[in-house]
Amino acid sequence: MKKLIIDRFEGSYAICELEGKTTLKVPKYKLPLESKEGDCLIQDSDGMYRKDVVTTKNLENRIREKMNRLFAG
Repeated sequence: MKKLIIDRFEGSYAICELEGKTTLKVPKYKLPLESKEGDCLIQDSDGMYRKDVVTTKNLENRIREKMNRLFAG
């Protein structure tokens, strides 16, 4: 099961980052409709992707905390 994070969208592809910092172009039709930059995705056995809600929320919280520390000091 592949885990990846959406970095950006280019045309009909999502440019995603794998855990090893490599990138992968994923056709948008394989993603959930509500996908956005920063979402963590998991590849299902059928080759389609679904949002990993827990990991995405943890990433958002981590980024928010870093931003708060950066601008608080």
